[in-house]
Amino acid sequence: MTESMEKEEDSGGIDYSIPIPEGVNVTIEGRKVKVVGPKGELARVLWYPQLHIAIAETDKGSEVVIKSDSSRKNTKAMAGTYRSHINNMIIGTNEGFFYKLKVLHAHFPMQVALTKEGNAISISNFLGERKARVAKIMEGANVEIKGKGSEIVVSGIDKEAVGQTTANIEQTTRIKRYDPRVFQDGIYLVEKGLGTEAGGN
Repeated sequence: MTESMEKEEDSGGIDYSIPIPEGVNVTIEGRKVKVVGPKGELARVLWYPQLHIAIAETDKGSEVVIKSDSSRKNTKAMAGTYRSHINNMIIGTNEGFFYKLKVLHAHFPMQVALTKEGNAISISNFLGERKARVAKIMEGANVEIKGKGSEIVVSGIDKEAVGQTTANIEQTTRIKRYDPRVFQDGIYLVEKGLGTEAGGN
C-alpha cells in the first residue's frame, strides 16, 4: 500500500451512535460495556485499537458513541460489529428475543424433551434411530417445549445465545442420508421476533 493510499484510507474517521431508550442504562467500565434493562443485564468486553466507546448526552437523550480518527477498512468493520453487539444488547435487555421451531415427523414419531440437567434437548426416535440425538442449550437461552412436543420456543436477552441454541437444534436433526424431498422429518425455524416468548413480551 502506498503512502497516499494510507492517507486516503485514514481520512474521515468513524462516528457511530446508538440511541439508549428510556428504561435502559448503559455504562462503560474500562473495556467492558454493561447494559441493564427491564429484562435483565448483559456485559461484554469490547476493545480494539483506535476505537473509543463512550456515553454522550444529546437533546434527544443518551446514546452510545463509537468513534475513531481512523477509517481504515478493518477498524470500520470492527466498529460496525461493535455497533451491532451493543444494539443487540440494548434490544435484548429491553425487549428480549425469541425463535420458534416446529417439530415435524411424517415418518417416525419424534419425541423432544429437556435433559435432566436442563442444559440440552434430547431428540428421540429421529428417523427411527435408537440412540437419542442431543442439542446443547447455550448459557443465557431459555427453552420451552409446547404443543405436546410439536413446538420449541427458544428465548432470552442474549441474541447470540438464543440464535446459537436454535442453530444447534436445527443442525442436530439435519438429514444427511435421506432424500429431503421425501423425508422432511426434522426441527425447523418458523418464526423469530422480539419478546421473551412467541407472540409477546
